[in-house]
Amino acid sequence: TGIGRYTWELTRRLSEHPDVSSLHFYRSGKWINAPEKLLQPVPTLAVSQDSMATLVLPAVRLKSKRAFRVRWPTALRQLQTSITTLACRRHVFHGPNFFIPEIANVGVATVHDLSIFKYPETHPAARLREFEKHFSVSMKRAAHLITDSEATRQEVISYLGWSANDITAVPLGVATTFQPLTAAEVAPVLMRHGLSYKGYCLCISTLEPRKKITELLRAYQCLPAPLRARYPLILVGGAGWLSEQLHADIDRLAAQGWLKYLGFVPEPDLPALYAGARSFVYPSIYEGFGLPVLEAMASGVPVVTSCFTSLPEVTQGAALLVNPDDIEALSEAITISLCDEAWRDAASLRGRQVAAGYSWQRCIEKTVSVYKTIAS
Repeated sequence: TGIGRYTWELTRRLSEHPDVSSLHFYRSGKWINAPEKLLQPVPTLAVSQDSMATLVLPAVRLKSKRAFRVRWPTALRQLQTSITTLACRRHVFHGPNFFIPEIANVGVATVHDLSIFKYPETHPAARLREFEKHFSVSMKRAAHLITDSEATRQEVISYLGWSANDITAVPLGVATTFQPLTAAEVAPVLMRHGLSYKGYCLCISTLEPRKKITELLRAYQCLPAPLRARYPLILVGGAGWLSEQLHADIDRLAAQGWLKYLGFVPEPDLPALYAGARSFVYPSIYEGFGLPVLEAMASGVPVVTSCFTSLPEVTQGAALLVNPDDIEALSEAITISLCDEAWRDAASLRGRQVAAGYSWQRCIEKTVSVYKTIAS
């Protein structure tokens, strides 16, 4: 997911920054010394003790789960002392996914969007309960907030009542692996998924209500049958939530031959899937940033996306913007993205130019700048 990608890029890159003297990781009540192991399947994690239980802080080092059980009261006292010591040494906690842990007295939180408040009906009940229980407390711990876009920053100012001086918009980046690729370069991946180069329309998104995939299917159905047959719609992404009817619709429409759902695909396949697409459609009604749109533009693929929230800001005139609830307009925009060669060429060029202005290194630089402001 976008938040997962953001967190992983912070994990990989912050330790390389010259102004970051040390980096530690904390997750679900445990200190983590090897966050890359969290990307492995759960059974592998279950047998890996020190990956979850090594505490890397001055004055305390707990090397196994047994140490946590046997010396827990002592560990708590040492942990409290260590955190206090680190705080005096300009230590900053950063919650990259809305929340700051209880052990942090003060920190930075990234608020990716306010969809949980604006569109609560599009979220699982468990997530709603989590926000009701923890979000307001987390905001009290935060000395500064980071948002992915200026659009979200303005929403946070107006909705949460935060001072503009205490919120910084830090745009996300795009990996250099997302770039235009030739038919030969993408052939192995496309062959594995049964696709042809520039022979499909792509949408990469978790299947959840605010992504408006149902509306995308309706709009695609409005295309002439020969156009759908020539350029089938390919859906890529996790199964999501509140999407039982959507999955039933996908199964029914896939039987007609113009729709294919690949589900969650390995990350190394994504650059080829993007670059091999004729166009990319992302009709989400609400986004804090919209990372797939940026990845598609970097790949030189013409983009159709929503006219709402951060998406006009991120695309900067390079994409066709539509109201995803306007099925006729969405269908017309998809047709243009597939058939209008003049627009396609211009959109591809402009998209690459816009995407070149985003980088993970720039994201890291601005994030560390926020850390330094808080630490000082």
